[in-house]
Formats: sequence, structure tokens, C-alpha cells
Amino acid sequence: MSVPAGHPPFFVPDRVGVLLVNLGTPSAPDAASVRRYLAEFLSDRRVVEIPPIAWQPILHGIILRTRPRRSAHAYRQVWRADGSPLAAITAAQSGALQGAFGESSPVDWAMRYGEPKIADRLAAMQADGVRRILIAPLYPQYCAATTATANDAAFAALAKMRWQPAIRTLPPYYDHPAYIAALKASVEASLARLDFEPDAILASFHGMPQRTLDLGDPYHCHCRKTARLLGEALADTLGGRELIVTFQSRFGRAKWLEPATDAMLAALPGKGVGKVAVVAPGFSADCLETLEELAIRGRETFLAAGGSRFAYLPCLNDGPDGIGMLRTILSEELAGWIEPA
Repeated sequence: MSVPAGHPPFFVPDRVGVLLVNLGTPSAPDAASVRRYLAEFLSDRRVVEIPPIAWQPILHGIILRTRPRRSAHAYRQVWRADGSPLAAITAAQSGALQGAFGESSPVDWAMRYGEPKIADRLAAMQADGVRRILIAPLYPQYCAATTATANDAAFAALAKMRWQPAIRTLPPYYDHPAYIAALKASVEASLARLDFEPDAILASFHGMPQRTLDLGDPYHCHCRKTARLLGEALADTLGGRELIVTFQSRFGRAKWLEPATDAMLAALPGKGVGKVAVVAPGFSADCLETLEELAIRGRETFLAAGGSRFAYLPCLNDGPDGIGMLRTILSEELAGWIEPA
């Protein structure tokens, strides 16, 4: 039987690939781009668990008419020459990992919302002869609204493929020794560069509605364990100071996980804390929520409340500590598919 023209080859070496996935970003810091991004993001049933018949009129009648302009202003404050910080850093992480798992094992990247799309990158890897793919959502702490929805998108893309690659998914790594060690090294290096010693250090995680915890989502517990392990690792550096856990990015009227980062920053000066440093252990790459919400608005909140010094400590990003950590945890999940380095 003859093979149809253009048919993919049957016999190709089994190449192994890694697809890094992060949340997403608008394509430009303008209201139209932000509106498209928010429409996709806030229509995800994993993100907003309100029945669509009630939620969609609110989303399209109120939120998408008012929020894009405000969010675009926030994005403009942190936009880089090479684009969105989250996309640029995720691309850099992918680039830094090229060759880490063998010359024939490519590392690619995608965004759950916006571009590049998970489905497009999976198709490209498949077309390039990659037959085994590790989907790696870069969320240390598991949440249905982050890790699960990234995997959902990957599985939805697979459902449309006639010839599917074999798939593994990266589990949460909130308590992995390599992750805690990388955070410790990064925090200590950042603190050493400061020209002041903080009275308190906050570990700010992205917030979630309290309802997610009540429904059994492990996110809150994962954040708390990360903070406990990091605090123990930083015991000498903290010198008796507590690593204060807070949750940021509240949205809407529902009750969210507490204490809230903005409320804590406003309250600390009244408790005698004049100098503070903030780290965001739940983010694998700096983004709007860290660079604008924490480093800009968080600073303004703290100083307006009477604080004197404020520092935001960067995420692991594509620095050596972060890349070394990713190489370690990804290698573990690729065991049996690739030879140990």
C-alpha cells in the first residue's frame, strides 16, 4: 500500500521533549490586547467557578468594559523591550534549558492564556518528531485554577490529535529540596544586596478564594508548607524574625485566603515594622503580580502607612539557582525516558 503524500514518517527516533507552561499574558500593554486576554482567562471554569449563566453577563457587561484600561496601565509600567516580563522570562528559562536533557530533547514553552498556545506548541513538537513530552506547569504549589487548567488545555489538544505523543505531567514541587534550596540561595543573595536590614520579611503567595480551600484544593496547604520549609532553611538569616505568610491579588467580593498582602503591608508600620522585604515564592517568574502589584503598589502602600524602607526580592526567573532547580526536578520526571545526565 502506498503512503499518501505528506504523511508523517512512521519510523522516527523517539525524541523526548519538555513543554514549560505558565499562566499567560496579553500580547501588548494596551486595552484591546488586555481585553482579549482577560476574556479568555476569566471565561475558564477552573478560574471562575460561578455558573456561566450568572458570570458571563458580569464579565462582558462590567469587567471587560472597565478593567482592561486599568490593567493596561499596570502592564505598561512593567513592560520590557522584549515584551511581557512573564513571556520573556519563560522564554529565557526554555532557552537556558536547551541541551540539558540531551541534544535531541528540545525544551519549548507556552502560555495557558494568550500566545504561544499550548496546542500549537504540542503540535509543533509532534511535527518535529517528539514522541514523548513532559508537560511542565511552572506552579510550585498545586491549584486547580493553575496547574489543572494547564493540563486540561494540553489534554484537550491531545484529544484532537490522531497520532498522540506519550505524555507526562510535572507534579507540584512546593516541598522539593531543590526548590527550597534555590529559594534560600536566591533570598539570601537578594538580601545581601540591600543597603538595609529588614525588620520583617513577607512571603506573598497568589491568593485564591476561600471556597477553593473548602472544596478540597490543596493550594493553601502547599503554600504554608513551602513557607515553613523556607523559614526553616533561612533560620540563621532570619535571626529569630518570622517569615510572614500573606496572600495577594484579591478579586471580587468573595472571601479570599488571608491574611491579605496589601492589608499586612498597611498594618506593619503601626506595629513598629519600618523596614520590610517581600518575596513571592509561588511565582516561578516575575510578572504583573510581582513587579507592579508588589514592587510598585506594595511599596506605595507600605510607605504611605509610615514605613521607611521597602524591598521586593526577585523570583527565581532564569537565574542559575532557578535553572539548576528546574533541571533537577525535570530530570527526575524524565527518568526512564532519558539517560541520567
